[in-house]
Order: sequence, then C-alpha cells, then structure tokens
Amino acid sequence: MIEELLPDSVVAVEAYGDDETDLAPLHPEEQAAVARAVGKRRREFAGVRACARVAMEKLGVPPRPVLPGERGAPRWPEGLAGSMTHCEGYRAAALVRATDLASLGIDAEPHAPLPEGVLSTIALPTEERRLARLAALHPGVYWDRLLFSAKESVYKAWFPLTGKWLDFEEADVEVSTAAGPAPRGEFRARLLVPGPLVDGRRLSHFEGRWTVSQGLVVTAVTVPRA
Repeated sequence: MIEELLPDSVVAVEAYGDDETDLAPLHPEEQAAVARAVGKRRREFAGVRACARVAMEKLGVPPRPVLPGERGAPRWPEGLAGSMTHCEGYRAAALVRATDLASLGIDAEPHAPLPEGVLSTIALPTEERRLARLAALHPGVYWDRLLFSAKESVYKAWFPLTGKWLDFEEADVEVSTAAGPAPRGEFRARLLVPGPLVDGRRLSHFEGRWTVSQGLVVTAVTVPRA
C-alpha cells in the first residue's frame, strides 16, 4: 500500500498484523535502546526495524542498526534517507539513497476519527474549513485523521533537513482527491516558517500523497533533489 505513494527510487517494505515470529533479532545497540521500554514499545521498535532491514537488503546495503537519535528520529546509515511508521496491525519502512531524494516521511494511522478535541489543536482555521468542504463531498473519509497523518509525514521529512521541531500550526496542509475506486489523492503543505535549504534552494512547501485502504490512512512526503 505504501509503495503506490512513493517514487520508484524508494524501496518500501510493509507488514500487517502483530505476529512476532517474523521479527529478526535486534542488534545489541538496538536492544540497549529499548531495554527499559514496555513490551508494546519493544515490539513496535523491532517490527519497523525488521522492515527497514529488508529495505536495506533490497537497496544492496548490508543491514545495520537503526538507532533513535534526537527526538526519536531514526539515524540511518550513511548515504541513506528513510522513514518508518507503525500503528495497530501495520508497520512499514521506506528507504532511498540520499543521492535520489533529500528526505522523505511516511505515516500510517487507523482510519477512524481523531479523539474529541484533537482536531482543534492540530488544524489551522483554514484547514478546518477545507476539511468541512471535503467531508460534505466525500463523507466516507475521516478527513481529520488524514490531516493528522499528513502533518506527521511532513514533520518526518522536515526534521532530518533541519534538526528542528515543526509545530502542527507551522504548516498549512491542503488536501486534494483523485478519481478512482479507492479514496486517494495528494496534499501540499505550505510552510509558515522558513523552510530548509536543499541543494542551495529554500523550500517553501512539501508535496505528498495519500490513500485509504484496509482500515488505514497512509500518507507520504518526498523531498526531491534540485
């Protein structure tokens, strides 16, 4: 599912369910990073890294540890850019050579409404108005959850380029739909703070794609090279 949102240069690996039998052992450094975590967190940690290791192999890169860095962002091996995501019953990793893309971000969420009161904390007034129009036209999509996921993907693509926090209200996301049997489309995130420099150019926005399938909403952002 995640593959359809990403360019051909990206290797994406996903897994469904919460079966632990398909999880490769963690590297000692990774084990140390989650030694004090609860069981659910350890399973999530191992699950996405199992996907990441397969993605590395498909890229022709020897599997290496993926340790959490600042704010928990994954520290990828030299020469790679990537992103990981997990939610109930799903996990995925996407990797690309840094010469092909400057950054990327992926996110998966259960296709269900956000908890009461959350939308007002993540959405700008303009975004809420646009979501209301989308909901009137396409009531089968939980647009509030889609907006949350899109902003998560934006942040995951932003942070490796800047090393800085990006607040929910510092990007204005506009979602569009595409024709087809399944709900899908694109989104554009206009940055409301100075964007990162990529190959000498200052970015003013990020572009992304989304889909809804199998009880999930999945989003992805890619940042191309100049």
